[in-house]
Amino acid sequence: MKKFEIGVYNKKVRELVKIGERHKNLADSWADLHYIEIAANDEAEARAKLDRRYPAAEGYVIEGVMLSAADKFA
Repeated sequence: MKKFEIGVYNKKVRELVKIGERHKNLADSWADLHYIEIAANDEAEARAKLDRRYPAAEGYVIEGVMLSAADKFA
């Protein structure tokens, strides 16, 4: 299995932070990009796993997916 690094942020938190408000359940840091490492066979599987943990319906946005540096040169 390969490791992927996925950049994700929360759109709802980002919008609230812009107007000086706070999300009732998430930290303000979710307005910024977080890098999550996911083990998967391919990019599609990595995206699907991330979406289960951080669903788009709850405001999470995938900014980018890349193969982990260790797997790039393996």
